[in-house]
Amino acid sequence: MFDQKILSRAADLLARLRTENLNLATAESCTGGLIAALFTEIPGASDVIDRGFVTYSNAAKTEVLGVAAALIEGKGAVSREVAVAMAEGAVGRARSGSGGAIALSVTGVAGPGGGSAEKPVGLVHLAVARTGQAIRHRECRFGDIGRSAIRMATVAAALELLGESIGD
Repeated sequence: MFDQKILSRAADLLARLRTENLNLATAESCTGGLIAALFTEIPGASDVIDRGFVTYSNAAKTEVLGVAAALIEGKGAVSREVAVAMAEGAVGRARSGSGGAIALSVTGVAGPGGGSAEKPVGLVHLAVARTGQAIRHRECRFGDIGRSAIRMATVAAALELLGESIGD
């Protein structure tokens, strides 16, 4: 399912998380669980991966992660604020290792429809929340490169942001 390059990068990140005694949670919308699937493709991931949330609907973001409905209504599901709230909700629900917990969230417009001038197809917001550290956010604008390509580009961007968050 995943090419060797991305599997290798994910394996390296798991090793780093293991060294840091961090447990990882994911909160995914537009990727629909691809990030969790990538990490769990690697043997031995269960000692690092705690849980994955696929919160595709706005109701799921609210019910499962505690994202305020008013925030989604005011800023939109595809926004910095919602990505941050998703990461905060996931890290708050994660089991902590001795080094704490870290959570990665993604929300975006994968297309082919659903985009607007303000939030075009290919817009993705990612965030990482880590116990005791400032939240990191990244906005990506991949363009209308196709649904699958946007989702896979989001997975790659998520790995990059996670790596930055753990100093890898």
